[in-house]
Amino acid sequence: MNHDNYPDSYIRGILNTVKTIAMVGISPKDNRPSYFAFKYLLERGYHMIPVNPGQAGKNILGQKVYAKLSDIPEPIDMVDIFRASQHALPIVEEALALTPRPNVIWMQLGVRNDQAAAKAEAAGMKVVMNRCPKIEYGRLSSEISWIGVNSRTLSSKRAPLLGKGVQRMSLNRQTMSGGATEATDRAEREKEKEGGG
Repeated sequence: MNHDNYPDSYIRGILNTVKTIAMVGISPKDNRPSYFAFKYLLERGYHMIPVNPGQAGKNILGQKVYAKLSDIPEPIDMVDIFRASQHALPIVEEALALTPRPNVIWMQLGVRNDQAAAKAEAAGMKVVMNRCPKIEYGRLSSEISWIGVNSRTLSSKRAPLLGKGVQRMSLNRQTMSGGATEATDRAEREKEKEGGG
């Protein structure tokens, strides 16, 4: 697997099939990226399990916190590593000792450990490095584009709301480049005409 560039189908396949995600390194502080990602995935229907030895026995967003992966009393589909790169290998080794084993090791933005990835892949696990499942979910569901981010279109007009708050979109819809719009398609066609003629 080329860990510098993942096909959308690979990421979508993971996010569509995993149900239970253990996040190792979650912070209880509501201004930390791990807290945001945990909350976002929890709100999208994933069964989220927080893992943080300093918070073991407490609750984060209503979910019981465990000290380590082996303390979790149920099967885990994916381990989301929110720790520095040098800590990834011991976490992967702990995941490999679980029965049943998780199907996916996901290392957050800025986290890359090729040795840990190779070990997990040799055991038949899928691996994603240096990506955030929250961002990938939002991109692939077009949720990010829908709220005006990453649309490549500037406008002062507000998107109309069909209900209250941000609408939850599904990963099961087909999208182009994770959320192309008519404007981006038109700009791409015009660019091709200029280059071809």
